[in-house]
Amino acid sequence: MVQRRCTRKSRPTTLSAKFELKPPPYPLNALEPHMSRDTLEYHWGKHHRTYVENLNKQTAGTELDGMSLEEVVVVSYNRGYFLPSFNNAAQAWNHDFFWESMKPGGGGKPSGELLQMIERDFGSFERFLSEFKSAAATQFGSGWAWLCYKANRLDVDNAINPLPSDEDKKLVVVKSPNAVNPLVWDYSPLLTIDVWEHAYYLDFQNRRPDYISVFMDKLVSWEAVSRRLEIAKARAAEREVEEEIRKQEEEKEQESDGEAVEMYLDSDADDLERD
Repeated sequence: MVQRRCTRKSRPTTLSAKFELKPPPYPLNALEPHMSRDTLEYHWGKHHRTYVENLNKQTAGTELDGMSLEEVVVVSYNRGYFLPSFNNAAQAWNHDFFWESMKPGGGGKPSGELLQMIERDFGSFERFLSEFKSAAATQFGSGWAWLCYKANRLDVDNAINPLPSDEDKKLVVVKSPNAVNPLVWDYSPLLTIDVWEHAYYLDFQNRRPDYISVFMDKLVSWEAVSRRLEIAKARAAEREVEEEIRKQEEEKEQESDGEAVEMYLDSDADDLERD
């Protein structure tokens, strides 16, 4: 992900956290012939760099200064209206995630638990491929397609979210416009493809479906996706434990409040009997 670096401002007691542009985890020509060095230099070296530079300008000295990149994405997101910093933070996060979704000699078929869950939730790996490619191809205009782990049951701000059942813990394919990513829906992203035109135009011109097929068949790092799934499941399990502890504490507090009221009433009754 985008790294942070702390630099001192003019006053020695003030620190400003700066996001830094992180290079892809492979040389810029390592994905050839499927994704050219020219595309990486243009996409990472220009677009991704601009998102990070703009983000630093927009967060410096604000309440977002000092937050992690993921925190900035979630905090600056608002349904229907995005703070200016959201687009740059989300695009910086998305691009780091995108670079790390690929590897030289990628593609093929996953294995282990990831493949088992794909087959369980989509019916087969081939059906998953079809659904993912369709989501990427039909995303209107600029945006992203994602494979996510969905551990939560509800996506309603003003509702109590019960502990999820096993049926809720599943893989889903979603697409998002512009910079939006599934973090703002409380999903755990596992894989993404960038379908902004600048991601593929130098290599494929306007043939987005060809680019999507090459990405899935030749570039995807299923090892990275599997690691992300393990992390997502561990986080979901931690949240369940935290929610259960919080629920038990609330129940104890309610019981304690009820006992206090009952004792007070009993005391009044005793006074009346003495009178």
